[in-house]
Amino acid sequence: MLQSFKLALRSIWGNKMRSFLTMLGIIIGVAAVIILVSLVNGYMSSVIENFASMGVNQVNVNVINLSSRTLDVDEMYGFYEEHTDLFGAISPSVSINTTVKHGDDSLESTSVSGRSEQYLDIEGYELEAGRNLAYADIVSRQKVCVVGSYVAQTLYGSADKALNQTLKVNGYAFKIVGVAEVQDEDNFDEGGTDDFVWMPYSVAVKMSRNANISNYTLTLIDTNDADEATALIEDFLYEIFKNDDLYSVAAMSEMLDSLNEQIAMMSGMLGGIAGISLLVAGVGVMNIMLVSVTERTREIGIRKSLGADKGVIMQQFVIEAAVTSSLGGVIGIILGAVATTAVGGLIGIDATPTFGAVLVSFSVSVGIGLLFGYMPANRAANLNPIDALRSE
Repeated sequence: MLQSFKLALRSIWGNKMRSFLTMLGIIIGVAAVIILVSLVNGYMSSVIENFASMGVNQVNVNVINLSSRTLDVDEMYGFYEEHTDLFGAISPSVSINTTVKHGDDSLESTSVSGRSEQYLDIEGYELEAGRNLAYADIVSRQKVCVVGSYVAQTLYGSADKALNQTLKVNGYAFKIVGVAEVQDEDNFDEGGTDDFVWMPYSVAVKMSRNANISNYTLTLIDTNDADEATALIEDFLYEIFKNDDLYSVAAMSEMLDSLNEQIAMMSGMLGGIAGISLLVAGVGVMNIMLVSVTERTREIGIRKSLGADKGVIMQQFVIEAAVTSSLGGVIGIILGAVATTAVGGLIGIDATPTFGAVLVSFSVSVGIGLLFGYMPANRAANLNPIDALRSE
């Protein structure tokens, strides 16, 4: 085995240009697999991170209230209180399209919505100043609000200055009781994550002149219970509406799982497409090995006449093909790793070669050497020593 390996290296080194051209297909194929799979995984990881920041443990409920079939907010809270083993928090959501004003200054893209006292924890936000909305604010319909850091800094200069000040929403004056910490420094602008006003949902309902709330957000204590939780909500809503077209329940964790499956499928497809070049490279390895057998027919005849059996001859050529493709695989891995990092940096994503892509592409390259090297090796091993010696 060791002697066959040495002979393989000697043959490869003795025909450097031909060996390199043989490896080239393997190099390109391995590098392409690593680059494509790693870039796709890097890009999709950033998508998943953004998606996950929306709240993986959240369940969003949307209903269409009719005059004959209506989901009352107290009914939804009653359901939540019956299943506190599954749900950690709940908040109705009432959006208001309006302009936020303070004196002569106004913000037209600010997200204004009615929420519960639990919404701060649902979003995982911390307060920079003041307090959160309280249950008492909701019950007594107090015109108070919690604002995002962008609103506080734009209209008042800072969070501390904004505290206990008033702003006008749809002509109503609201007292600022809390200011949330900065959530996204890179998108600290109008319409961004920090540009919001939260008021008690009871006040928002009255302002929107809509007696019924259509949107709710609940959080799961354990995301593994997403299927059970969504099924319970759907059963509860069906009892009220008797029509599953009038409501929808979406667990973010289920959507994330679905996204992961699609990413894995896409990554596999792109890897398979890139892997076609490895198949083409295998044909190249086989052709070059056939040429090598033809060129070394006399050498094979001499070795067989000196006692080398069929297995030794076959081993020599199979190992030579495997070493050629393995060296190409190693070079392809190095090239793919460098190119992945460089391209990832250029397009602004954190792309690193994945262990799976490296392992699969290298294994395939070695397998190609063994598979496509077998036929030339078998041909060499079956040569008649007398005919081989007569070869010129």
